[in-house]
Amino acid sequence: MHTESTVRHKAVWGWAGGAAILALALAGGAGCGNTDSNSPSFIMVDTLTAQRGCTNDPIANSLQSDVYTLGSPCEDTGAITLRLGLRDPGSIGGAILPGPINYVSVTHYRVIYSRSDGHNTPGVDVPYPIEGGMSFTVLPGANSGTFVLVRAQAKLEAPLRGLIGLGAQAVISTIAEVTVYGTDQANNTVSATGYITVTFADWADPKNIG
Repeated sequence: MHTESTVRHKAVWGWAGGAAILALALAGGAGCGNTDSNSPSFIMVDTLTAQRGCTNDPIANSLQSDVYTLGSPCEDTGAITLRLGLRDPGSIGGAILPGPINYVSVTHYRVIYSRSDGHNTPGVDVPYPIEGGMSFTVLPGANSGTFVLVRAQAKLEAPLRGLIGLGAQAVISTIAEVTVYGTDQANNTVSATGYITVTFADWADPKNIG
């Protein structure tokens, strides 16, 4: 007697016929993944955290970015955890799992800072956007990568340099929009976006970073 497994691994490009095309057309994205990609895969942001540069501060879900730490500007680090999904996950009785062709190779990222008061001119109200390389592959399960969330150079440019020496008397509060970009193994583009609060000031220096 033949028994069919209720869990299938799918390489979507092996499907044929209008039914498969219709299923992909009706499937929507989930989480913070993009919905305009031709890929059957999507990635979603699971967690987005940060750590203040040149310190042993704990990793947190928001960042108090110090514009001048122990006599110099320091870059702040971000960490992002992504999860992989399929636009057509199958049904409860016939779930579909991502196959190797669905894995997403992350290639780079972009950070844009904004303020809730609408004053968002880069180099005047907020730091300039930044882009950087990022290289890891999103497989089934949780997958993490690190990146520069705030460049050290940004702390020597307006508007952050104007905060040096003012302590917590002057603060610039922003939301950092972090978008990661990549491709599945058929070279379809995939992206996902997460957000984290970043508050800039000349915060008190740590007493011990050893």
